[in-house]
Amino acid sequence: MFMGEYCMNGKLFAQAITKVISGLLLVGFLLFLPAGSFLYWNGWLLIAVLFVPMIVVGFVMMKKNPELLRKRLNVKEEQSEQKTVIVLSGVMFLAAFIVAGLNFRFGWIVLQKWIVYAATAVFLLGYILYAEVLRENAYLSRTVEVQENQKVIDTGLYGIVRHPMYMSTFLLFFSMPLVLGSVISFVIMLVYIPIIAKRIRNEEQVLEEGLAGYSDYKKKVKYKVIPYVW
Repeated sequence: MFMGEYCMNGKLFAQAITKVISGLLLVGFLLFLPAGSFLYWNGWLLIAVLFVPMIVVGFVMMKKNPELLRKRLNVKEEQSEQKTVIVLSGVMFLAAFIVAGLNFRFGWIVLQKWIVYAATAVFLLGYILYAEVLRENAYLSRTVEVQENQKVIDTGLYGIVRHPMYMSTFLLFFSMPLVLGSVISFVIMLVYIPIIAKRIRNEEQVLEEGLAGYSDYKKKVKYKVIPYVW
C-alpha cells in the first residue's frame, strides 16, 4: 500500500512539474518573442510572481492534499459550454501576452513603475485569496462537475461570495497586464468578464441540478463574485 501510494504521488509530482515547466516555456515564448528581447523586465517580473507562488502552493497541496492537486491538474471539461470558455480564455491570454511583448518592443504606452509595482501587489493578493480558497474547499476541481459525496461550502470566503475562486482570478487577471506594463493588454483582458459570466451561469446550473443544498446556498449568499456588486 505504501509503495502504491508512493508511486501515485511520484506520478502526480512528475505531472505537476511537467505542467509548470511547459507553462513557463509557453509564457516565456509568448512574452519574449514579441518583445524581441530578454531585457523585457516586466516579463521576468510576471514569471517570478506567477510561477514562484504556483510552485509553493503546488508543494503544499502535494504534501497536505494530493487529491486536490490531482483535481487542479485536470483540465478536461465534459460540458461543451465550458470547452468554449476554455478556448475563449486561451485566445484572450494569447492576445494579451503577445500585445504586451509588442508594447515593450515598440513603446506604444509606457506605464510608470509605481503602477507596475502596485499591480504586482494586487496580483500577489489575488494569489493569497486563491490559496485560501484551496484551503477552504477540498472539492475545488478545475472542471465543472459535482463530485461524489460533495457538500456545499458556505463558510469563510464562501460565506461572502459563491465563487471566491473567480474573485481571486479577477485580481490576478486584471493586474497581470499592468504587471506586464501594457494598458492595451488590460483592455483585452476585460473580455474575461463575459467569459467568466458564461462559465458561472453554466456552473451554477450544474450545481443546482446535482448538488444537494446549493439552491438554498444561493438564497443565503447573494453575490457571485464581488460583494455588493455581482
